[in-house]
Amino acid sequence: MKTTLLRVGLAISLALTLSTAHAQQGFSFVAMGDLPYGAPDKAYGPYRALIERVNTLDAKFSIHVGDFKSGSTQCSDQEFANQREHFGRFKGAVVYTPGDNEWTDCHRANNGSYNPLERLAALRQLFYTPGQSLGQQPLAVQNQSTSMPAHARYVENQRWLHQGVLFATVHIVGSNNNLESRDPAANQEFFERDAANVAWIEAAFEQAQLQKASALVLAFQADVFDVKTVWEDFPGWSGFRKSIGETLLPLASRWGKPVLVVHGDSHQFKIDQPFQLNKKPLPNITRLIVPGASDVRAVKVFVKDAAFSFEMVEAAR
Repeated sequence: MKTTLLRVGLAISLALTLSTAHAQQGFSFVAMGDLPYGAPDKAYGPYRALIERVNTLDAKFSIHVGDFKSGSTQCSDQEFANQREHFGRFKGAVVYTPGDNEWTDCHRANNGSYNPLERLAALRQLFYTPGQSLGQQPLAVQNQSTSMPAHARYVENQRWLHQGVLFATVHIVGSNNNLESRDPAANQEFFERDAANVAWIEAAFEQAQLQKASALVLAFQADVFDVKTVWEDFPGWSGFRKSIGETLLPLASRWGKPVLVVHGDSHQFKIDQPFQLNKKPLPNITRLIVPGASDVRAVKVFVKDAAFSFEMVEAAR
Protein backbone atom coordinates (compact mmCIF):
# COMPACT_ATOMS: atom_id res chain seq x y z
CA MET A 1 0.00 0.00 0.00
CA LYS A 2 2.83 2.38 0.87
CA THR A 3 4.44 1.74 -2.50
CA THR A 4 1.18 2.51 -4.30
CA LEU A 5 0.68 5.71 -2.31
CA LEU A 6 4.26 6.74 -3.01
CA ARG A 7 3.78 6.22 -6.74
CA VAL A 8 0.56 8.23 -6.71
CA GLY A 9 2.26 10.99 -4.77
CA LEU A 10 5.16 11.08 -7.19
CA ALA A 11 2.76 11.15 -10.17
CA ILE A 12 0.81 14.07 -8.69
CA SER A 13 4.04 15.90 -7.85
CA LEU A 14 5.38 15.37 -11.39
CA ALA A 15 2.11 16.52 -12.93
CA LEU A 16 2.12 19.69 -10.83
CA THR A 17 5.75 20.33 -11.70
CA LEU A 18 5.09 19.92 -15.41
CA SER A 19 1.97 22.09 -15.20
CA THR A 20 3.86 24.84 -13.38
CA ALA A 21 6.73 24.68 -15.87
CA HIS A 22 4.25 24.84 -18.77
CA ALA A 23 2.62 27.93 -17.31
CA GLN A 24 5.99 29.59 -16.74
CA GLN A 25 6.92 29.02 -20.37
CA GLY A 26 3.87 30.89 -21.58
CA PHE A 27 2.45 30.68 -25.08
CA SER A 28 1.80 32.86 -28.11
CA PHE A 29 -1.00 33.53 -30.57
CA VAL A 30 -1.26 35.65 -33.72
CA ALA A 31 -3.69 38.53 -34.21
CA MET A 32 -4.53 40.06 -37.58
CA GLY A 33 -7.34 41.79 -39.43
CA ASP A 34 -8.39 44.12 -42.26
CA LEU A 35 -6.73 41.71 -44.67
CA PRO A 36 -6.66 41.19 -47.58
CA TYR A 37 -7.63 44.60 -48.97
CA GLY A 38 -7.97 45.24 -52.70
CA ALA A 39 -8.28 43.37 -55.96
CA PRO A 40 -7.27 39.70 -55.89
CA ASP A 41 -4.36 40.13 -58.31
CA LYS A 42 -2.75 42.67 -55.98
CA ALA A 43 -3.98 41.80 -52.48
CA TYR A 44 -4.05 38.01 -52.36
CA GLY A 45 -0.33 37.40 -52.95
CA PRO A 46 0.97 39.43 -49.99
CA TYR A 47 -1.77 38.05 -47.73
CA ARG A 48 -0.92 34.47 -48.65
CA ALA A 49 2.74 35.22 -47.99
CA LEU A 50 1.78 36.48 -44.54
CA ILE A 51 -0.19 33.29 -43.86
CA GLU A 52 2.89 31.28 -44.91
CA ARG A 53 4.95 33.22 -42.39
CA VAL A 54 2.37 32.64 -39.64
CA ASN A 55 2.53 28.93 -40.43
CA THR A 56 6.24 28.90 -39.49
CA LEU A 57 5.65 30.37 -36.04
CA ASP A 58 5.15 28.46 -32.81
CA ALA A 59 1.85 30.22 -32.16
CA LYS A 60 -0.94 28.10 -30.70
CA PHE A 61 -3.65 29.68 -32.90
CA SER A 62 -4.49 32.82 -34.87
CA ILE A 63 -7.36 35.31 -34.54
CA HIS A 64 -8.65 37.28 -37.53
CA VAL A 65 -10.68 40.25 -36.29
CA GLY A 66 -12.67 40.78 -39.47
CA ASP A 67 -12.74 42.81 -42.67
CA PHE A 68 -11.41 40.11 -44.97
CA LYS A 69 -12.13 42.48 -47.88
CA SER A 70 -11.96 46.22 -48.38
CA GLY A 71 -14.99 48.49 -48.20
CA SER A 72 -14.99 49.08 -51.95
CA THR A 73 -14.89 45.51 -53.29
CA GLN A 74 -17.63 43.03 -54.11
CA CYS A 75 -19.44 41.07 -51.38
CA SER A 76 -19.95 38.21 -53.81
CA ASP A 77 -20.24 34.49 -53.11
CA GLN A 78 -16.98 34.07 -54.99
CA GLU A 79 -15.20 36.53 -52.69
CA PHE A 80 -16.57 34.69 -49.67
CA ALA A 81 -15.37 31.39 -51.11
CA ASN A 82 -11.92 32.86 -51.76
CA GLN A 83 -11.62 34.01 -48.17
CA ARG A 84 -12.85 30.67 -46.86
CA GLU A 85 -10.03 29.09 -48.87
CA HIS A 86 -7.56 31.54 -47.31
CA PHE A 87 -8.56 30.47 -43.81
CA GLY A 88 -7.96 26.91 -44.95
CA ARG A 89 -4.34 27.81 -45.66
CA PHE A 90 -3.59 28.24 -41.94
CA LYS A 91 -1.83 25.06 -40.81
CA GLY A 92 -3.02 25.65 -37.26
CA ALA A 93 -6.32 26.95 -35.96
CA VAL A 94 -7.74 30.35 -36.88
CA VAL A 95 -10.71 31.97 -35.17
CA TYR A 96 -12.57 34.55 -37.26
CA THR A 97 -15.01 37.23 -36.14
CA PRO A 98 -16.85 39.29 -38.80
CA GLY A 99 -16.14 42.87 -39.82
CA ASP A 100 -18.44 45.49 -41.30
CA ASN A 101 -16.98 45.18 -44.81
CA GLU A 102 -18.29 41.62 -45.07
CA TRP A 103 -21.93 42.51 -44.50
CA THR A 104 -23.09 45.86 -43.04
CA ASP A 105 -21.60 47.88 -45.90
CA CYS A 106 -22.50 45.47 -48.70
CA HIS A 107 -25.49 47.60 -49.71
CA ARG A 108 -23.05 50.01 -51.40
CA ALA A 109 -23.15 50.04 -55.18
CA ASN A 110 -19.42 49.32 -55.45
CA ASN A 111 -19.94 46.31 -53.16
CA GLY A 112 -22.63 44.88 -55.42
CA SER A 113 -25.76 46.38 -53.79
CA TYR A 114 -26.35 43.30 -51.65
CA ASN A 115 -28.80 42.94 -48.79
CA PRO A 116 -26.60 43.14 -45.65
CA LEU A 117 -28.73 40.70 -43.68
CA GLU A 118 -28.55 38.14 -46.49
CA ARG A 119 -24.76 38.51 -46.54
CA LEU A 120 -24.62 38.05 -42.77
CA ALA A 121 -26.62 34.84 -43.07
CA ALA A 122 -24.23 33.65 -45.79
CA LEU A 123 -21.23 34.40 -43.55
CA ARG A 124 -22.67 32.37 -40.72
CA GLN A 125 -23.35 29.42 -42.97
CA LEU A 126 -19.98 29.36 -44.73
CA PHE A 127 -17.51 30.33 -42.01
CA TYR A 128 -18.87 28.77 -38.82
CA THR A 129 -19.23 25.22 -37.57
CA PRO A 130 -20.48 24.92 -33.99
CA GLY A 131 -17.80 23.54 -31.70
CA GLN A 132 -14.75 24.26 -33.81
CA SER A 133 -12.72 27.03 -35.39
CA LEU A 134 -11.36 27.34 -38.90
CA GLY A 135 -7.89 26.25 -40.03
CA GLN A 136 -6.30 22.91 -40.83
CA GLN A 137 -6.13 21.97 -37.14
CA PRO A 138 -9.35 23.45 -35.73
CA LEU A 139 -9.57 24.60 -32.16
CA ALA A 140 -12.41 23.39 -29.95
CA VAL A 141 -14.62 26.37 -29.11
CA GLN A 142 -17.91 27.13 -27.43
CA ASN A 143 -20.42 29.08 -29.50
CA GLN A 144 -23.09 31.36 -28.13
CA SER A 145 -25.57 29.73 -30.51
CA THR A 146 -25.34 26.43 -28.65
CA SER A 147 -24.61 27.61 -25.11
CA MET A 148 -27.31 30.33 -24.96
CA PRO A 149 -30.59 29.24 -26.62
CA ALA A 150 -31.97 32.79 -26.32
CA HIS A 151 -29.24 33.91 -28.74
CA ALA A 152 -29.26 30.89 -31.04
CA ARG A 153 -28.30 32.69 -34.25
CA TYR A 154 -24.97 34.06 -32.95
CA VAL A 155 -22.69 31.19 -33.91
CA GLU A 156 -19.91 33.73 -34.60
CA ASN A 157 -19.54 34.57 -30.90
CA GLN A 158 -16.98 32.04 -29.70
CA ARG A 159 -15.06 31.26 -26.51
CA TRP A 160 -12.18 29.00 -25.48
CA LEU A 161 -9.66 28.57 -22.66
CA HIS A 162 -5.93 28.13 -23.19
CA GLN A 163 -3.42 27.71 -20.38
CA GLY A 164 -5.58 29.57 -17.93
CA VAL A 165 -6.38 32.48 -20.25
CA LEU A 166 -9.96 32.87 -21.47
CA PHE A 167 -10.50 34.05 -25.06
CA ALA A 168 -13.77 35.30 -26.54
CA THR A 169 -14.81 36.84 -29.84
CA VAL A 170 -17.68 39.32 -29.88
CA HIS A 171 -19.55 40.42 -33.02
CA ILE A 172 -18.97 44.18 -32.69
CA VAL A 173 -18.33 45.89 -36.03
CA GLY A 174 -17.46 49.26 -37.49
CA SER A 175 -19.94 51.59 -39.18
CA ASN A 176 -21.18 52.34 -35.65
CA ASN A 177 -22.00 48.65 -35.13
CA ASN A 178 -24.81 48.85 -37.74
CA LEU A 179 -26.84 51.28 -35.62
CA GLU A 180 -28.55 53.26 -38.38
CA SER A 181 -31.52 55.43 -37.44
CA ARG A 182 -32.68 55.72 -41.08
CA ASP A 183 -32.94 51.96 -41.57
CA PRO A 184 -35.49 50.09 -39.38
CA ALA A 185 -34.16 46.67 -40.43
CA ALA A 186 -30.61 47.65 -39.49
CA ASN A 187 -31.81 49.00 -36.17
CA GLN A 188 -33.63 45.81 -35.33
CA GLU A 189 -30.56 43.75 -36.24
CA PHE A 190 -28.37 46.01 -34.10
CA PHE A 191 -30.50 45.84 -30.96
CA GLU A 192 -30.83 42.05 -31.15
CA ARG A 193 -27.10 41.51 -31.72
CA ASP A 194 -26.20 44.13 -29.10
CA ALA A 195 -28.25 42.21 -26.50
CA ALA A 196 -26.49 38.99 -27.52
CA ASN A 197 -23.08 40.67 -27.29
CA VAL A 198 -23.84 42.04 -23.83
CA ALA A 199 -24.87 38.56 -22.67
CA TRP A 200 -21.72 37.04 -24.20
CA ILE A 201 -19.40 39.58 -22.55
CA GLU A 202 -21.10 39.02 -19.20
CA ALA A 203 -20.74 35.27 -19.68
CA ALA A 204 -17.05 35.66 -20.52
CA PHE A 205 -16.35 37.35 -17.20
CA GLU A 206 -18.47 34.77 -15.38
CA GLN A 207 -16.48 31.96 -17.00
CA ALA A 208 -13.19 33.72 -16.26
CA GLN A 209 -14.23 33.86 -12.61
CA LEU A 210 -15.37 30.23 -12.52
CA GLN A 211 -12.27 28.95 -14.34
CA LYS A 212 -10.01 31.11 -12.19
CA ALA A 213 -8.54 32.52 -15.39
CA SER A 214 -5.41 34.61 -15.04
CA ALA A 215 -6.38 36.93 -17.91
CA LEU A 216 -9.11 37.57 -20.47
CA VAL A 217 -8.72 38.34 -24.19
CA LEU A 218 -11.66 39.85 -26.10
CA ALA A 219 -11.48 40.18 -29.89
CA PHE A 220 -13.81 42.11 -32.20
CA GLN A 221 -13.55 44.23 -35.34
CA ALA A 222 -14.67 47.75 -34.45
CA ASP A 223 -12.67 50.71 -33.24
CA VAL A 224 -15.21 51.57 -30.54
CA PHE A 225 -13.91 55.14 -30.17
CA ASP A 226 -14.87 55.95 -33.75
CA VAL A 227 -17.88 58.06 -32.68
CA LYS A 228 -16.52 59.45 -29.41
CA THR A 229 -16.93 63.15 -28.58
CA VAL A 230 -14.88 65.52 -26.45
CA TRP A 231 -17.40 64.94 -23.66
CA GLU A 232 -18.07 61.21 -23.86
CA ASP A 233 -16.30 58.14 -25.17
CA PHE A 234 -19.66 56.46 -25.77
CA PRO A 235 -22.41 59.04 -26.40
CA GLY A 236 -26.07 58.09 -26.68
CA TRP A 237 -25.87 57.54 -30.43
CA SER A 238 -22.85 55.25 -30.15
CA GLY A 239 -23.43 51.66 -31.19
CA PHE A 240 -20.83 50.69 -28.57
CA ARG A 241 -22.32 52.38 -25.53
CA LYS A 242 -24.09 49.38 -23.97
CA SER A 243 -21.68 46.58 -24.93
CA ILE A 244 -18.47 48.47 -24.12
CA GLY A 245 -19.23 51.49 -21.94
CA GLU A 246 -21.95 49.91 -19.79
CA THR A 247 -20.87 46.26 -19.82
CA LEU A 248 -17.23 45.51 -20.64
CA LEU A 249 -15.67 48.38 -18.73
CA PRO A 250 -17.54 47.95 -15.41
CA LEU A 251 -17.00 44.18 -15.49
CA ALA A 252 -13.28 44.56 -16.22
CA SER A 253 -12.96 47.10 -13.44
CA ARG A 254 -14.60 44.79 -10.90
CA TRP A 255 -12.65 41.72 -12.06
CA GLY A 256 -9.34 43.53 -11.73
CA LYS A 257 -7.19 41.02 -13.62
CA PRO A 258 -5.55 41.76 -17.00
CA VAL A 259 -7.85 42.18 -19.99
CA LEU A 260 -6.55 42.46 -23.55
CA VAL A 261 -8.89 43.96 -26.16
CA VAL A 262 -7.88 43.14 -29.73
CA HIS A 263 -9.50 44.92 -32.69
CA GLY A 264 -8.86 46.26 -36.17
CA ASP A 265 -10.86 48.80 -38.20
CA SER A 266 -8.36 51.68 -37.81
CA HIS A 267 -5.57 49.94 -39.76
CA GLN A 268 -2.86 51.56 -37.60
CA PHE A 269 -0.86 49.29 -35.29
CA LYS A 270 -1.13 50.54 -31.72
CA ILE A 271 -0.81 49.29 -28.15
CA ASP A 272 -2.31 51.55 -25.49
CA GLN A 273 -4.62 51.79 -22.48
CA PRO A 274 -7.34 54.24 -23.56
CA PHE A 275 -10.29 52.92 -21.56
CA GLN A 276 -11.70 54.75 -18.58
CA LEU A 277 -14.71 54.40 -16.33
CA ASN A 278 -16.28 57.44 -14.69
CA LYS A 279 -13.36 59.50 -16.02
CA LYS A 280 -10.84 57.24 -14.28
CA PRO A 281 -8.32 55.15 -16.27
CA LEU A 282 -8.64 51.37 -16.26
CA PRO A 283 -5.00 50.22 -16.12
CA ASN A 284 -5.88 46.52 -16.25
CA ILE A 285 -7.26 46.85 -19.82
CA THR A 286 -4.74 46.93 -22.66
CA ARG A 287 -5.77 47.52 -26.26
CA LEU A 288 -4.09 46.10 -29.35
CA ILE A 289 -5.05 47.55 -32.73
CA VAL A 290 -3.77 45.24 -35.45
CA PRO A 291 -2.34 46.68 -38.67
CA GLY A 292 -4.14 46.09 -41.94
CA ALA A 293 -5.20 47.41 -45.35
CA SER A 294 -1.93 48.45 -47.04
CA ASP A 295 0.08 47.39 -43.98
CA VAL A 296 0.15 43.63 -44.56
CA ARG A 297 1.46 42.47 -41.21
CA ALA A 298 0.20 40.60 -38.17
CA VAL A 299 1.03 40.71 -34.47
CA LYS A 300 2.40 37.84 -32.42
CA VAL A 301 1.14 38.12 -28.85
CA PHE A 302 3.18 36.36 -26.17
CA VAL A 303 1.35 35.54 -22.94
CA LYS A 304 3.24 34.70 -19.76
CA ASP A 305 2.22 35.10 -16.13
CA ALA A 306 -0.93 37.01 -17.18
CA ALA A 307 1.22 39.61 -18.96
CA PHE A 308 1.22 40.38 -22.69
CA SER A 309 4.09 41.29 -25.00
CA PHE A 310 3.94 41.94 -28.73
CA GLU A 311 6.01 41.33 -31.85
CA MET A 312 5.32 42.30 -35.45
CA VAL A 313 5.05 39.52 -38.04
CA GLU A 314 6.21 40.31 -41.55
CA ALA A 315 5.11 38.39 -44.66
CA ALA A 316 7.36 35.63 -45.94
CA ARG A 317 9.73 36.72 -48.71
